[in-house]
Amino acid sequence: MSTMDQLKELRERTGLPMLECKKALTQSGGDIDAAIEALRKKGQLKAAKKSSRVTAEGVVAIRVTDSATTAYMLEVNCETDFVARDEGFLALVKRGLDLAEQEDLSNVAELAEKLEQAREELVQKIGENITIRRLVRLQDKVVGGYVHGGRKAALVALKGKGSVEMCDDVAMHVVASAPLVTRREEMPASQMEKEKEVYTAQAGLSGKPAQIVEKMVEGRLKKFLSESCLVDQPFVKNPDQTVGQLVEQAGAEVAGFVRMEVGEGIEKAESNFAEEVMAQANRS
Repeated sequence: MSTMDQLKELRERTGLPMLECKKALTQSGGDIDAAIEALRKKGQLKAAKKSSRVTAEGVVAIRVTDSATTAYMLEVNCETDFVARDEGFLALVKRGLDLAEQEDLSNVAELAEKLEQAREELVQKIGENITIRRLVRLQDKVVGGYVHGGRKAALVALKGKGSVEMCDDVAMHVVASAPLVTRREEMPASQMEKEKEVYTAQAGLSGKPAQIVEKMVEGRLKKFLSESCLVDQPFVKNPDQTVGQLVEQAGAEVAGFVRMEVGEGIEKAESNFAEEVMAQANRS
């Protein structure tokens, strides 16, 4: 990857000005991930997420079986929002869910193979590429889901005395609050260590004594966990109780969840990058 390509990628992933990206890349020896971590530690980024400026289009849809013990979630991508609303495109998504339910599929490659002819015919008709991107199957005593605008969706599984209605409510919460894990003990140690490094570097900039910095870091880590774990998050319909308390009061337990958002992880070039480079060159 050329220096210009590295600069472009860092610019797209952080949203920072080109000069800041160039400086960070120089200091990191061209290592993009290291540059992002350095920027976070300096407090220049609140978060560093890949594909933060993704604009890939498409649909995320769900299907819950009549028994409410199995649910499927499917993402199908296209190039424009216009096509994402096309009847033929939406019919392909529905066909995918039909097949997933009828044949109890969980492998997206297998589903894509079964849909290939229909996909190719639609591509020829509308003139845009279409991808059968992700398929998830969730099974448990009771499952449910929620879709927001065809772009964000979640499936939730409950054990115990959970109901479909409660699954749907918790799924709506998952869509809105985007938890990373169900419970604190599920948070990867590597993620906690990375957050600790960032918080330590940020707190160190305050110039406060080491023992104060340690307490600051500890507090931020606790906050990170409470904000990232589903059962610890305030329930969106009633912030006075957590999701865990809501479910426990009903005699149930969250068995797991899955959340999807259209286009997450798909990189798309920014059209104004060349203009920014030329403007910078003219100023130098």
